[in-house]
Amino acid sequence: MIRLIVALRFKAGTSAAEKDVLYRALEDLGQHIDGILGFRSFQNVSIELPVVRGFSDLFWFDFRDIAVRDAYLIHPAHQAAGARLVAAMEGGAEGIFVFDVEV
Repeated sequence: MIRLIVALRFKAGTSAAEKDVLYRALEDLGQHIDGILGFRSFQNVSIELPVVRGFSDLFWFDFRDIAVRDAYLIHPAHQAAGARLVAAMEGGAEGIFVFDVEV
């Protein structure tokens, strides 16, 4: 299984409702891509602000295998959701950190 972990640095003033819309679009990808096993999103509750560097939120996807992860990356629904996500980040793509691990 592959877990794709994404840390996010939202633009100042992004509301919880706006974040929820973005997260729902990402979670809905499971209806379009066979092999997505799960999606979770979280708010960072760390008090270590200097090392948090503004990354206030995180989500992850669990994929059955690398082939599913690769299909997700090029899927048009992911491309659309990803573009909306990048637009909501401080610094665009600079506000996103991605880490994939085998679980």
